[in-house]
Amino acid sequence: MKPYQQYLLGLGLAGSLCLPACTTQTNTNTETMTTAQQAQNQISEDVHSYAEPTKAVARHLDLDIAVNFDTKTLSGTASYDIENLAKGNEIIFDTRGLQIEKVYLGDKQEETTFRLGESDKYLGQPLHITIKPETKRVTIVYKTSPDAAALQWLNPQQTAGKKHPFLFTQSQAILARTWIPIQDSPGIRITYSAKVQVPKELLAVMSAENPIEKNATGNYSFEMKQPIPSYLMALSVGDLVFSKVGAQTGIYAEPATIKAAAYEFAEMDKMLVAAEKLYGKYRWDRYDLLVLPPSFPFGGMENPRLTFVTPTVLAKDRSLTSLIAHELAHSWSGNLVTNATWDDFWLNEGFTVYFERRIMEELYGKSYADMLNVLGYQDLQNTLKELGETSEDTRLKLDLEGRDPDEGLTDIAYEKGNFFLQNIEQAVGRQKFDAFLNKYFNTFAFQTTNTDKFLEFLRTELIKGDEALAEKINIEGWVFSPGLPQDHVVPTSERFTKVEESYQAWKNGKPAAQLNTKDWSSHEWLHFIRMLPEQMSQQQLQDLDKAFNLTNSGNSEVLAAWFIHTIRNNYTTADKALETFLTNVGRRKFLVPIYKALAATPEGKKKALAIYAKARPNYHAVSTVTLDEMLK
Repeated sequence: MKPYQQYLLGLGLAGSLCLPACTTQTNTNTETMTTAQQAQNQISEDVHSYAEPTKAVARHLDLDIAVNFDTKTLSGTASYDIENLAKGNEIIFDTRGLQIEKVYLGDKQEETTFRLGESDKYLGQPLHITIKPETKRVTIVYKTSPDAAALQWLNPQQTAGKKHPFLFTQSQAILARTWIPIQDSPGIRITYSAKVQVPKELLAVMSAENPIEKNATGNYSFEMKQPIPSYLMALSVGDLVFSKVGAQTGIYAEPATIKAAAYEFAEMDKMLVAAEKLYGKYRWDRYDLLVLPPSFPFGGMENPRLTFVTPTVLAKDRSLTSLIAHELAHSWSGNLVTNATWDDFWLNEGFTVYFERRIMEELYGKSYADMLNVLGYQDLQNTLKELGETSEDTRLKLDLEGRDPDEGLTDIAYEKGNFFLQNIEQAVGRQKFDAFLNKYFNTFAFQTTNTDKFLEFLRTELIKGDEALAEKINIEGWVFSPGLPQDHVVPTSERFTKVEESYQAWKNGKPAAQLNTKDWSSHEWLHFIRMLPEQMSQQQLQDLDKAFNLTNSGNSEVLAAWFIHTIRNNYTTADKALETFLTNVGRRKFLVPIYKALAATPEGKKKALAIYAKARPNYHAVSTVTLDEMLK
């Protein structure tokens, strides 16, 4: 029995693998479907993968690789347990920029033929491997290229400690194929084990069971017993130490960062308890964080058992930890129940934003969650304005064929998805909606789903033929139509109303130093800065900066929002801090709007290009792809 099947059976989930629309034979005289076949029936066609999983599919990976910082390459073998469902003579994997050296079949390592197909800008090349009808194992000997998009190689100067090099991966959306030959579709789940050889002075960690300290050999072994999609394959290597937070939680970081990180994320256990209270037991054993160097392109990446997180949330006051609630929520929405294709990305992110806000409400009260909703709504409005409210890309159900799926990583999936779920909650009541979500997570656990399957589940389990309720929920308006439904509820915040009163007082001439901002959270500061007029005098900027020291803020959210105003109004006092920020922070959420603001004028464009020339080596490919295009 394959590890994938063993794991599901161990959880008692094998019998629940079929969706409501899928039935299995239970008569003992009739051949029943295997667990793998049931799972296979759910795989959606994925236009971003060359794999043909209904014919031959990987179920378990044994990875054995060496990390070479001198050549900036990984090399070794990827051995797969496969199921040849069609009993054909070929299995296809995704690759991009990989050097495939040899391929073997079976435990006896019988060499076989292979070929790489035509290359595509986004998809890379299909790896066609000749197999036999009875083949159950395939071993691929390979090497990565130094410019593999998923691999970020940092020299010592680019780390917090400045002494040792660092490596981290970013596989989402379709970059796993740049460091492993793999069936790179979110609709295909595998279990895996790994052996990784690294320099002796460094520690390796993965999205799996992890060591908590370095050993003398530099050889590390890993196991992920729960089946995961390829985009959750993750590896990091660096001068790392571990700090325990709770029985199930802890933090990995560089020695120079670990103390600050341990303080910032001290409430991880409380978040885990709050999440389990809402939507059931955490199913991944441990929940640890890895604080990466600043070049990490995202706020966080929900790699199972080990969330990768940006150091930009180390605000010294625990004010940005909703990001951790978000990544923790992914342990249910995304990791446990996964979007089958990137066209269904909202099923990962919309659910996760909704869940994140519920965790924060559970911990800090409704007024806190209300602030997050308002800020999220502002982000959504900006995205709608940028894309155009009639753009097809503002639908929840996307069509990304022929494009990089990263184009779907917008606030539409996150915030429109969240507000759709909040709309359902308002229509049926929180208690009923929570029961529905619990059933959803349990029914689809360790499986993939898509928009149509979710909506069928919604109609079957919640709407149940109630036409008035269906009209309130408005599936067509939220999921398949661009923009927002006209009758959508605009979120409000009592705490923000007080911020708006302070803003009006300042706008009417009250000096900034006299405003009552003593107990403001990061969210209140962000709301205040976002309200500031696009055009301000140097005197107004100086007044704000002198009173609140915004240019030297230690809060990355506040700083990034402030820089938009200093750029627009040529407030040169902030130029040095701006350049320092852009050369040290690689988070795409901050980089894109700041560089865009700079590029809006010829003088600013010149400044942007000068900074970018220095900063680009510090950025991950996920960021540079966007910025290269923006800055030409």
